[in-house]
Amino acid sequence: MPQEKVEVPITGKVLRVEVQAGNHVEEGAVLCIIESMKMENPILAPVAGKVREISVSAGQQVKSGQVLAVIEY
Repeated sequence: MPQEKVEVPITGKVLRVEVQAGNHVEEGAVLCIIESMKMENPILAPVAGKVREISVSAGQQVKSGQVLAVIEY
């Protein structure tokens, strides 16, 4: 099955991870919340499918371009 690698769009700190590996998500579902420049930014699923991997955890500092999750669709 094809996979979509979701990358972090902005540098910041992961506040919350809203999904786990194995969860089914719809397109536009919130994967996690990243704080950047004192603003909370929801990171949304670009496709509907099954979450195969989550590569971040709450409290982790992330950089732009880092893989956040892999969704199989």
